[in-house]
Amino acid sequence: MTEKKNNEPVAAVCYRKKRIMEHSNSAKTSLSKEFIYNVPTEQVWQALTDADKMRVWYFPQLKNFKPIVGYKFQFNDDDAEYQKDWIVTQVVEGTRLAHNWAYKGYPGSSEVIFDIFSEGDTTRLRVRQTDLDSFPKDSHFSKERFEWGWDNLLGRNLKQLIESK
Repeated sequence: MTEKKNNEPVAAVCYRKKRIMEHSNSAKTSLSKEFIYNVPTEQVWQALTDADKMRVWYFPQLKNFKPIVGYKFQFNDDDAEYQKDWIVTQVVEGTRLAHNWAYKGYPGSSEVIFDIFSEGDTTRLRVRQTDLDSFPKDSHFSKERFEWGWDNLLGRNLKQLIESK
């Protein structure tokens, strides 16, 4: 339990309690995974931001994409049960790309954040996905399913695409 320190105002104690709870809750409702690729960071960035490459490793239904904050992904998924409703939320050229992850007609939205790190001759890619508990309590939206998905998308598909040349 958070205690009042010295003459700390009550509001500060409440704020600290809130931050501690947010931090502990976010650990339960988000995920983080890291992958190492034997290519320079530029190749990873290009694969994360080029629509043609994204169709290969991420989603074949992707119609159009631009790494511009506010850009709404375009998908050919009109007949799909889970239609994506994604918008780019952050772009730091060469190092960070983020977008929301939501489905039309379903409650909930998370943010997917890709961070790229140079590690000598290799590149480390970290993916974080937040607010998983905002989705319905259904196996399609489970943390385990998202983890499995990232292992396939980034650990297999992306790795094969960028390391096969």
